[in-house]
Amino acid sequence: MPAPRYAREIPQRYRFEATRCQNCRKVAFPPRQVCSACQGEAFEPVVLSDEGALVTWTVIHVAPKGFAMQTPYVVGIVELPEGVRVTAQIVDVDPSELDFGTRVRRVLRKLGEENESGILHYGYKFVIAR
Repeated sequence: MPAPRYAREIPQRYRFEATRCQNCRKVAFPPRQVCSACQGEAFEPVVLSDEGALVTWTVIHVAPKGFAMQTPYVVGIVELPEGVRVTAQIVDVDPSELDFGTRVRRVLRKLGEENESGILHYGYKFVIAR
């Protein structure tokens, strides 16, 4: 079982951190140890933008174990200004409101609980940017 402090310190989940290759400047999310573009191994942290555009989405009606109580729910791919595409749940929205290019904003939300210990896990989801 991971310690709560460790879970809170996962930079990509809680601070939306990615890495930028110091050689070719490509941004990678989640962070990588080797650049997929130039095979460089020197990176610097970069905090991703909170807003992006919806590229595509789907509505999940038959969910995997642990998510059945949330159905139906929307999962989408969001493109951020840094050129990174992120897969995440789109919440607080009627799927009929969505369109290609819809502006969305990142929010911190509960993702789940850890077994009997009751430790809550938080992470990012997206809402329509209004």
